[in-house]
Amino acid sequence: MKFPPPLSPLTHLTHLARLTRLPSLPLLPRPPGPRLSSALLGATALELFVLAGRLAVYPFGLAPERGGTAPAEAGPPTTTDPPAPATTVPPVVPSAAPPVVLLHGFIDNRSAFVVLRRTLARHGRRPESLNYSPLTRDVRTAAGVLGRHVEEICARTGHSRVDIVGHSLGGLIARYYVQRLGGDRRVRTLVTLGTPHGGTAVAPGAGVHPIVRQMRGSSSVIEELRGPAPGCRTRFVSFWSELDQVMVPVGTACVDHPDLDAVNVRVTGIGHLALPVHPTVAAAVREALEAPEAGEDDAAATGTTSAA
Repeated sequence: MKFPPPLSPLTHLTHLARLTRLPSLPLLPRPPGPRLSSALLGATALELFVLAGRLAVYPFGLAPERGGTAPAEAGPPTTTDPPAPATTVPPVVPSAAPPVVLLHGFIDNRSAFVVLRRTLARHGRRPESLNYSPLTRDVRTAAGVLGRHVEEICARTGHSRVDIVGHSLGGLIARYYVQRLGGDRRVRTLVTLGTPHGGTAVAPGAGVHPIVRQMRGSSSVIEELRGPAPGCRTRFVSFWSELDQVMVPVGTACVDHPDLDAVNVRVTGIGHLALPVHPTVAAAVREALEAPEAGEDDAAATGTTSAA
């Protein structure tokens, strides 16, 4: 079995649109010590740079997104107001591509996707972010909030399905919605970035915050996701990096489930925080979302990927 080469920040996936029904990648061996140390040093420096930028833009993402919200209701008319003309609400005509829901990680907000949403918007997609509260104590509760948000988007846009991109905990919440709450009816493609699908052994504050404890490999949430999921209609694309220090072991960020249509894309040279903001990853995510569903394109049946 031949696996694709890793996705590097200096290269670009050119055939990601053919990703369908690929087997999950195995945990690949780490490079030799000196090379890993050099790569880890560079990735750590990049992580610190990204962290500084995230702290700077964090306040701008605290407020919920306004673009997709309904306008405020008008007050009652006064005696001087002219009668409102009769209007006919035109039917909603959906665009060709489904909306994209962006779901941030733990103690974060929609500002994490500033690069990705710009990339998607430039190519005609309509990204919408959902802020869930950092005080949320349960993945299941957050998944229910996501489900209601998806239903609202579908009703507003006329689409029957959406795509979701989740970073870290956001990807786990989205997977729970898809796999355990019937969200596969609504979600066409779920892209995860550094998500602990198998549970992570590194979870700062795990003894304090309940939702962080649920990211451990022994949690009931992870056990539920290991359970059967026959007939799941959602396509999974998981991006993982061997330098992601939050995912321990790094292979935990791969989707490994016999019932799920999943492909895992290896990223090199960057860490956990950089995954949602690196331009090359953003471009690869866009291509993954543009990949046709099974039956839409004969080329999808080849089941191969390659990198330029």
